[in-house]
Amino acid sequence: MLGGLTWERGPIDPLPGPRRLAEVTGVRPLHEAVALAGPDARGPGGFRFAAGRVAELLGEPTVLVDPNGGPSAIAAGLVVACRELRCDAVVLLDVGGDVLAHGDEPGLGSPLADAVMLAAAPALAAAAGVPVIGALFGSGCDGELRPDEVSARLAEVAAAGGSLGDCALDSPTVDRLAEAVEAVPTEASAMALRSARGETGDVPIREGRRTVTLTSAGGRVFFFDCEVAMRSAARLAAAVRDARDLEDAQRILEGMGVRTELSWERSAAAASRHAVGVQGPRPR
Repeated sequence: MLGGLTWERGPIDPLPGPRRLAEVTGVRPLHEAVALAGPDARGPGGFRFAAGRVAELLGEPTVLVDPNGGPSAIAAGLVVACRELRCDAVVLLDVGGDVLAHGDEPGLGSPLADAVMLAAAPALAAAAGVPVIGALFGSGCDGELRPDEVSARLAEVAAAGGSLGDCALDSPTVDRLAEAVEAVPTEASAMALRSARGETGDVPIREGRRTVTLTSAGGRVFFFDCEVAMRSAARLAAAVRDARDLEDAQRILEGMGVRTELSWERSAAAASRHAVGVQGPRPR
């Protein structure tokens, strides 16, 4: 079973932050933080969630997680989902490498969602009674942490005893990923797909605002122990482990001097409102 968050990028959902499940249509709620999404899963204004597009591609529901409640709510919701779906393991997958960020990387731009999801792992594993594994795909492919920074963070986790190995994608998986990239508007996963197909070199993304360096590592999946990661490289996840909700996690990271995707989205929304005001009718 695949899943994703109720938090889409600005070009898809212009409202800052993730949507609450109460705002979402086309889903079957299992918990206040988790629902099963069908092909028609949509948010305010009618935009489609990636989870809904993937449900349409696969012909089966996907899991949609609302991270507003923070790590404890996410864990409780995924426990319900594990029981409902009879899952015997959970893999928390990040594309890019932000999940292992220290917080001071120059290109870091979207650490909040990754941090609260990884922070939910210990409580989820304890309550669900199933293995909860961290995974990283597309090293550096979101244009935030550089490939060498991601490699250094993975080495840090490995030195602490948290590496669970890595693997390349086989041909059927590459083909399936290509279908998903066609179905879901994404740049990071598209860059990871190109890496998996053997491409290397610098590629601009985000309309030229960021550059991705494609490497062989970008086409591999690296697995790690979530608890060990939080005791070593994943300092931001460790910092928000006891956050009461997403807003509390935001305050914690801001207090550490870390600018998050929520910070950027709120700034952009405020600038847009100001621009609309400036461009309104002139007084006569």
